[in-house]
Amino acid sequence: MAVIEVFADVYCPFAHVGLRRWFERRAELGRDDIHLHVRAWPLELINGEPLTGEHEISKVAALREHAAPDLFCGFRPDSFPASTIPALQLTHAAYEVSLETGEAMAAAVRDALFEEGLDVGDSGVLRDLASRHGLDPDIADRDGLDVVTADWDAGRARGVIGSPHFFGDGWDLFCPSLSITREEGCLHVERAVSRFEELAEASFGT
Repeated sequence: MAVIEVFADVYCPFAHVGLRRWFERRAELGRDDIHLHVRAWPLELINGEPLTGEHEISKVAALREHAAPDLFCGFRPDSFPASTIPALQLTHAAYEVSLETGEAMAAAVRDALFEEGLDVGDSGVLRDLASRHGLDPDIADRDGLDVVTADWDAGRARGVIGSPHFFGDGWDLFCPSLSITREEGCLHVERAVSRFEELAEASFGT
């Protein structure tokens, strides 16, 4: 069984797209023998302050217009979490159960935020997500901040540039699903088709 690692934050919209596309390609290829371990890259600790829903509006708009019109249907700036640390802790706890459970939770917390408009910093929301996936609602409470900072330390040691950054056996790719530029102060985002195919080739050998 092969495992691809990716360092990403929950409220990074670029990571939401990247993970979705990776999972979709795996499903298309029927490669259930390849798993994705989504590790924490806590932007609020890295930047010294949390992101806000208002800050993400332009990113989401650019993504929906040019790169991911099928995503972010439930994005609500007013329900943006004050912190993603609890969601990152829950994801880590799910991976402790199994790779499959961890993958499902990594996708679920992002779908809850960007597709359902839920505050994934709220303990009630996270308890419900845990229950939906057959986990003890209190499972995330058993892991402290150390599990998140341990991933952060591991990512820095490996040269993580930002969220999302994928790593495989002898290769790594930063944000390979998207081409992101700023022109005259305006954010422009497009699908990076060739770079995503490079990721698919590296991940699945296709």
